[in-house]
Amino acid sequence: MSGILETNVVTQVGFIVRDIEAAKKKFAAFLGVEPPPHYDCGKYETTQTVYNGKPAPEANSFLAFFNAGPNLQIELIQPNGVQSTWQDFLDKHGEGIHHIAFNVKGMDKIIMNCEDFGMKLVQRAKYGDGSGEYAYLDAEKDLKCIVELLESY
Repeated sequence: MSGILETNVVTQVGFIVRDIEAAKKKFAAFLGVEPPPHYDCGKYETTQTVYNGKPAPEANSFLAFFNAGPNLQIELIQPNGVQSTWQDFLDKHGEGIHHIAFNVKGMDKIIMNCEDFGMKLVQRAKYGDGSGEYAYLDAEKDLKCIVELLESY
């Protein structure tokens, strides 16, 4: 597969919201499904979140997920008020589409490819359950969005 991500399949679209309960109800009604549970994205001890190159032990959010077809997920993210890519987006843009995500293999290599393409790594962490990690890259200048990389171990 060509391209800097070595894939061109979008697997997730993430939305920043102020009130995850209200957003879940609206998306559920829109999609004709039950509202999913939401959960805390994890403690620093397990996620080791890094924001703008520095440990971010207080950065956190509530997350909820909807399956929107066989290969696409809608993620709702309510930031906790602490500086993070989520809170920065909310402060700058308000609620809305935060990122498009792609499943990748070889996170470090793909991040380097993205940086060579002109993106900036802004946040990276492990999944709270240890099954993988994510990275957010600022691509707003050229792609008009944040790109999220997801890797499962």
